[in-house]
Order: sequence, then structure tokens, then C-alpha cells
Amino acid sequence: MPDLSGIVKAYDIRGVVGEQLDEALVRDFGAAFALLVKTEAPTVVIGHDMRDSSPGLSAAFAEGVTSQGLDVVSIGLCSTDELYFASGSLNLPGAMFTASHNPAKYNGIKMCRSGAAPVGQDTGLTEIRDTVEQGVPVFEGSRGSVTERDVLGEYAGYLRSLVDLSGSRPLKVVVDAGNGMGGHTVPTVFAGLPVEVVPMYFELDGTFPNHEANPLDPRNIVDLQAKVRETGADAGLAFDGDADRCFVVDERGEPVSPSAITALVAVRELVKEPGGTIIHNLITSTGVPEIVAEHGGKPVRTRVGHSFIKAEMARTGAIFGGEHSAHYYFRDFWRADTGMLAALHVLAALGEQDGPLSALTQDFSRYAASGEINSTVDDQVARMLAVKDAYAGKSGAQIDELDGLTVRLPGGAWFNLRPSNTEPLLRLNVEAADRTAVQALTDDVLALVRG
Repeated sequence: MPDLSGIVKAYDIRGVVGEQLDEALVRDFGAAFALLVKTEAPTVVIGHDMRDSSPGLSAAFAEGVTSQGLDVVSIGLCSTDELYFASGSLNLPGAMFTASHNPAKYNGIKMCRSGAAPVGQDTGLTEIRDTVEQGVPVFEGSRGSVTERDVLGEYAGYLRSLVDLSGSRPLKVVVDAGNGMGGHTVPTVFAGLPVEVVPMYFELDGTFPNHEANPLDPRNIVDLQAKVRETGADAGLAFDGDADRCFVVDERGEPVSPSAITALVAVRELVKEPGGTIIHNLITSTGVPEIVAEHGGKPVRTRVGHSFIKAEMARTGAIFGGEHSAHYYFRDFWRADTGMLAALHVLAALGEQDGPLSALTQDFSRYAASGEINSTVDDQVARMLAVKDAYAGKSGAQIDELDGLTVRLPGGAWFNLRPSNTEPLLRLNVEAADRTAVQALTDDVLALVRG
């Protein structure tokens, strides 16, 4: 039996094309996915990004689905949140071919059940892996059919229906699509809005010739920052490769933290539903639950990862959720993540008042943060234990292990240390009152982590 543990991740399937992932294997994944969902729907919706390997892999997946008697609706080139829109609006299970921000040699599959409900290790992905490893059973009935459908216009119209920019002052916004799917979706979503778009790297190119399509890395937003300053734009937006995440820079070209965006959008959503529940993962700023509570909302803290966020949103009826990684989840969007909708909220908030974005977001940025710092270690468990033991003896330190190790210190400073699921890494995030305090705490923890 093949061992697929190296490519079946916690939330998706991802690997190097031609080495770990090929059309024959993907065909089996399609058949296994069909077996998983065939009792809930007779059809699967499939989309793909701009990588060279994506059309062939998505077609192979469709062959696997139809081999089990289910039909396929192919929506072709799309962003991941556009695929979620199709799954939600059509109430069909779906599969998206993308490796998000990973380099060109990678590809992968993000899957969901009807209504964009997540498929992760505990919600079907393990079952799919087991089916492929053990051999997909042959279906004796007739094959399904494949039809094509373009949902880009419907997707754009739906997003615009959720955020009213009709009263906005005119805005100039630089958008860096990173040669990813934002170059496909932004022109249609922004059509007719009072927004002048200055496009950067809108040409779809899965080799990412200008920079990696990963705005979480500061090196990849340098061009955007420079263009915002050069053009005198009101804001800048950067999308990742599959355009489900959106990063924001202000009129000075300075990054706005995803925690500040989470708080800003949360406040806007709470105006629509006073007293609503807002989800935030445990690495978002302490300012997020503070601001949510101050505006009458109910903040709920969760583990990192979309399957946990979506499950908690379903359990609590939450109206919105945000993560430190710039994933933003909306109940009005089938609890799925869409950076495009978050971007429209930011532009609407900016356009409703006369001040610059830096002044608007200052109210939502209360603390200093380190960003995520990765350390390669030989023994994750031993290094985590060393850090825990060191801080357990400190007066007033509060320790919890909801997701990795979180330590809160007197005065409000805190850090979270989490092991990577796929690499020999420990990921550190630190927050404190100011940059000096952040650096001091970061240095202390890294000394323990790196020995």
C-alpha cells in the first residue's frame, strides 16, 4: 500500500508535482472523495488556480469523481474563496486545486463538503487517505458527466451585496496579486466600486516571477509598499497565491497587522448584529478580545487552523472569525474564509471617513508583536518542556496548552510556542506593550528554544 502521510496534511493534500503528486494518484483521490460525499450530493464542484499543473490535475480528479457515478461542475480558474462560494451557493461538495503560497513545483487539493463545510483529518481527509492507500473500489454503474460553469460574476456580486461602498469617498488602492488568482478576481469584484485600482503583477503565472505569493513574509510586500508611497495611494492590498488571504498596508506603506483587521471587521459586524460572537485564534492580539468586548460582542478563543475556527463558529453561531495569518471567516460566507470580503470591509470603513488608514487602524492596534519566528530544533517536545519548566516557576506566570504552549506574564506580555505538524520547527509569537519588551521576551524564549 502507498504511504500518503507525507502529502495528506491536517487540512489539505499538498506535495511536489511529479514526485509526490501525479494525475493517476489525483484520480484516485477524486474517486475516494466521491465515495465520501456521494450520500450527501450527486455532484461535485471543482476549481483550480493558475499553476501549470492545475488544469491537468483538476481534470484527473474529475475523472475520479465521475468514475464513481457522480457528476462534476467545473468552474475552471478561480480563487479558493470563489470555490467556497460555489460550494456554498450551489450547496455542493467541492475541491480546489492550489498549493496556495507554496513554490511553483507544488500543488494540492483543498476539499469541502456541501455548503463549504471543511474537510480535515477529523472530517473526512483520513478516510480519503485510507481509501486510496487500500485501493479504490470499482464502481459498476454508469459514469457521471462534466459540465462547465462560470461563477466569477455571481461571486463578485455576492461579495458586493455584503458590504456597502455606495457612500464611500473615491479611493486609490494598489493591489499586488503576486501573479496569483487575485489578478483574476479583483477586476470583477472591484468593477463599479468607487475605487481606482493600481494593479501589480496581475498576470497569472504559476512560476511567480516577481516574488513568492506569500504576503506573510515581509520580503514579499516590499514592492507593494514602494508603489503605495510612489502613487500616493490610500491603501495597499496583497493577496496570496490562491487569493483567500489578504494583507493590508496603509497610506505610508506600513503593514497593518491581521489582528487589527480582525478587530476592525469585528466591530463592523457587531454593528449589524449587536452582542454577536466573534472567534479569534490564540495568536491574535490581546487587543482583539478587548475591543470585541468593549463593543458588546462575545469573544471566543480557539486553536489555530481553519477547521477549529469553522467548527467553533458553527457551535457558537459566531458572526465572524479572524486569525493572525490573515484568514478571515464570515457567517454570511458559509463560515468560510475570504480575504476579499475582509478587504471590502477595510475599504468601506476607510471610505466612510476622511482620515487616513493609519489613523483608522491605530485604534485597533494596541500592542507590539514579534510576528512568527521559526526555529529548527532536533527535539520539539524536549525544547517545549524546557521552556515550560523555565516559566512555570516565574511568579504570576499563567500557562495553558490549548494549542502548543501559551505563557502569560504579569503586565500583559505573553508568548505562544507551537510545533509544526510537518517540519522540525517550533513557531514563536510574542506580544507585549512595546517593541523593547517584545524583543526582551523574544530573546529570553529563543535562548531556551535554541539552547
